[in-house]
Amino acid sequence: MISLHTLTQTLDDWMRPNEFKDYAPNGLQVEGRSEIGRLALGVTASLDVIEQAKAWNADALLVHHGYFWRNEPVTLTGMKGRRVRELVMANMSLLAYHLPLDCHLEFGNNVTLLQTLGLDDRQPVPNESGLLWEAKLPESMSLAALGHRVEAALNRPPLLVEAPEGASTLHRLVVCTGGAQDYLAKAAAIGADVYLSGEISERTTHEARELGVHYVAAGHHATERYGVQALGRKVADFLGVEVAFFDDHNPA
Repeated sequence: MISLHTLTQTLDDWMRPNEFKDYAPNGLQVEGRSEIGRLALGVTASLDVIEQAKAWNADALLVHHGYFWRNEPVTLTGMKGRRVRELVMANMSLLAYHLPLDCHLEFGNNVTLLQTLGLDDRQPVPNESGLLWEAKLPESMSLAALGHRVEAALNRPPLLVEAPEGASTLHRLVVCTGGAQDYLAKAAAIGADVYLSGEISERTTHEARELGVHYVAAGHHATERYGVQALGRKVADFLGVEVAFFDDHNPA
């Protein structure tokens, strides 16, 4: 067992949330019991994940998507009220790291997604603080072949947008997980043949075609399952707590 303070301080030391201007608070969001022996992991602190963590007798839940987002209602009513109530009744803490977990060089969502895709020749894009990563594809690869690789790794087919004037064989992939479709123009500006993120908007198709950069929409949830698991393994090794990942299937 470790103290909640030790867990929170260790995670804050690793994630450095004060270095980010984020959309929600990072770190401890809901305070529960003071001693932690079991740490549940999830992408989003949905009711389903909370209930799975509760059934496992978790002392705390660590996620990528927590609560208290900018511009959302501050009252604990409705869906958010029910979620927080379940945490409080279980005396379970909630910790969340958003942009810090996307960008981290060791267990960020971007680097762990590239690891999952088996792309070892990878690095953060300069001057982007880890928010954008690039990888050299291991061989001349078509968009369809990249799509098959993504599907095999993530266990779901991606949506592929082909740019008619884009490269027929792909060499340089740029990645930003989650809802980062609007970084497509930046990926084009730094010379990407193909850009991969989680979500797609109506405008994204037109931008990809006109910018000449192929686009891969692999799913917000699907692209962000790996960072929190890598962080959890680090916590288990460093602090000796038991960890388990609980997924809540999400096709988006």
